Amino acid sequence: MQIKQIAYIRSDFVEKFGIPRQSNLADTRAEIHFLPEYQNADALREIEAYDYLWLIWEFSEVVRENWSPTVRPPRLGGNKRCGVFATRSPFRPNPIGLSCVRLLGIEKSPEKGMVVEVEGADLMDGTRYWISSHICRMWTVCRMPEADSPTG
Repeated sequence: MQIKQIAYIRSDFVEKFGIPRQSNLADTRAEIHFLPEYQNADALREIEAYDYLWLIWEFSEVVRENWSPTVRPPRLGGNKRCGVFATRSPFRPNPIGLSCVRLLGIEKSPEKGMVVEVEGADLMDGTRYWISSHICRMWTVCRMPEADSPTG
């Protein structure tokens, strides 16, 4: 399977230290900037009807050839080993992350193209972001009744 990067994240976190351990633990704001070939406004049509979005992204700072079945999570003081799949550790065979963020708005800028503003992102600045239009609808958390949904 090959997944294409369609965007990247702009956030205040320039290094991995200090990033919230999961999305929505802090009122952090970030922007999703689309690569030039994906800056078509039609690709975001009706997305503003949703309150929250799932972001699928790459742990780009920890991509490794090898992995370990156990890790030492910082939340446990780094003294106890746990299975990698029982933790939120980025050191796993597939460095893929999933974050739920609140959609704040969409901006169209002549310099930046289409920009999606979000809150609650737990992502480092420059993180590569993947999603496709069909995944966007399927993986979008909606607070409105399905009958009122534009995709419903």
